Amino acid sequence: MQRIAFQHSLVIGKFYPPHLGHEYLMRTASQHSASVTVLVLGASAERISIANRVAWLQDALQENPNIQVIGALGDVPVDYLDDAIWQAHVDIMKCTIEAAQQSTPGLVPVDAVFSSEPYGERLAHYFAARHVCLDQSRSLYPVSGTAVRADVPGQWHMLSPAVQAGLALRVVVVGAESTGTTTLSQDLAKSLRQQGGVWSQTRWVAEYGREYSAKLLALAKAANPRATALNSDWRSSDFEHIARTQCALEEQAARHGCTVLVCDTDALATCIWHERHMGQHSDALAAIAKAMPPRALYVLTSEVDVPFEDDGLRDGEHLRCWMNQRFRDVLTAQSVPWLEVTGSPEERCRAAMQALAERQTNAHSFAAISNTP
Repeated sequence: MQRIAFQHSLVIGKFYPPHLGHEYLMRTASQHSASVTVLVLGASAERISIANRVAWLQDALQENPNIQVIGALGDVPVDYLDDAIWQAHVDIMKCTIEAAQQSTPGLVPVDAVFSSEPYGERLAHYFAARHVCLDQSRSLYPVSGTAVRADVPGQWHMLSPAVQAGLALRVVVVGAESTGTTTLSQDLAKSLRQQGGVWSQTRWVAEYGREYSAKLLALAKAANPRATALNSDWRSSDFEHIARTQCALEEQAARHGCTVLVCDTDALATCIWHERHMGQHSDALAAIAKAMPPRALYVLTSEVDVPFEDDGLRDGEHLRCWMNQRFRDVLTAQSVPWLEVTGSPEERCRAAMQALAERQTNAHSFAAISNTP
């Protein structure tokens, strides 16, 4: 049952990162308030941007239309005994809320502060508001931002899908056709699952472009039964569709997997395939690739010592060297770490696993922070 006890409630914090305990606090405020402002108060030294935290919370709370999530930079030290520092923090909060109110006409002053922290009572005093303290003992939701930052895999189940997608390490396997990209990506996902624990839920994202290629070939054969892959009628719009669909499949998997997501290609690779078939660069595809979530690692599969297998969808062995060189050039020009793997399937998988392990060591480290008063 929903009982409206307050007109405008406030929930503040760093939410670094947001977890289910935070969301419980916000949803409770939503149930008992006409409107709620959630203020993400971050610092410039923190690795997760304020914008990302705001976006993750907006996603998690989209079924609560009376919640407004906003963010502000608060590079002010923390000292619970210093009145001037308290006032500096509160000034930032009030200025940010007032600015947000300009887009929400009729929003009344804050009359309640919801928190699960000891500082909540004093914060409410600065707003001349009531303090609602929830689950300070963490008995309902045994999680804290400190615990998540200390052990992301161990606290993975306490993160919402949007946060999981944002924190997942995305490993992308790329390469020319018939160089073992699908084999390696599947082997890599299998090896991660065998580690057990949270990694048993490792997801693998298939190459949508292969499915689409089969469709185009079927259309070509409908017009000419003797048609081959070389007769497929490729257009730039096809590649844009493939890139967007690949991104959507990746995002869906990231929201329901574990700390690592293994992808058999991505939109950056689609850009190179467009160059191969259309003979030119595509600004539209480049924009799609640029908008992708951060990648943790690219793995390029070498064509050396891999027999070419013509499955009816491939263009020909003669293109493999050109395409892999193009991949090397593109990967070298961007900032994401990458490696090229050679040897047997087992050797390639071991090399990729080792590179991923090195990335995992620091990938989920967080800058030291203080609690927001």
